[in-house]
Amino acid sequence: MDKSQFDEQRQQVAACMTRLYNRQLTTASGGNISLRINDDLFCITPSALDKASLTYDTIALVTMDGENLTKNLTLSIETEMHRLILRSRKDCQAIVHAHPTYTSAFTAITNNGKCAIDTKMIAESYYILEEPVMVDYRLMGTVALAEQVASQALGHDVLLLENHGALTIGKTLLEAFDKMELLERAAQMTVISAIMERKGCSVSDLQESRCQELMHMKNKK
Repeated sequence: MDKSQFDEQRQQVAACMTRLYNRQLTTASGGNISLRINDDLFCITPSALDKASLTYDTIALVTMDGENLTKNLTLSIETEMHRLILRSRKDCQAIVHAHPTYTSAFTAITNNGKCAIDTKMIAESYYILEEPVMVDYRLMGTVALAEQVASQALGHDVLLLENHGALTIGKTLLEAFDKMELLERAAQMTVISAIMERKGCSVSDLQESRCQELMHMKNKK
C-alpha cells in the first residue's frame, strides 16, 4: 500500500493535536485524535511521542479490523476505543479524546449520576454540546473501557469518562475539536457561576422552552 496517498489526512490529525496542545486542552503525553479515511481505514495519533510536535509521518494508519499498517509507530492505548466508535457510528468522521483541566475535574463530580457541567448558560454551548453523558469508570487502555465508551457514543457526541477525561465526536476534525474546546469553556463557566452564586449573584440558565427552540433549529439543518 502506498501510504503517501493518506499524507493529507495524517497531516490534518497532526495539526489538530498541535492545536489541542497549544490551547492547553491536553498534555504532551495525553489525549488522542483519530480521523476516518474510508470504510476500511483510519489514522490516529501514536503513543510515546510529544503531542506538541507531531508530523504527518508520526500519525499511525490502522485498519477497521485493528491492524497497524505503520509498524514503526506504537499505537495509542485508546486505539480500540476509537476503532469501535468509528465502526459503530458511520456518521462519525473524527474523534478527539483529551484531558482538559476543568472538564477533567468534573469527571470526578456527578449530579445524581449526570454530568455536572452546565451547558445551558449560553445558547452556543447547549446548541453544540446539548447535555454531555457520563461514562462509568473503566481502566484506561482496556477493551472494557473501549466497549463502554463505544456503547454510550451510539447516542451521544460529548462524553465525560469518569475519573479520566472527555471524548467528542464530529463529522469533521474541526467539529470534534470545537466541541472539546467549548466543553472546557462550559466547565469553566460552571465553576465561575458557582463562585458568583456564593457571592449572592443570580445565575439564570436557558429556560426549557429556549432549549427546545435551539434543538428545533438544530434539527432543521
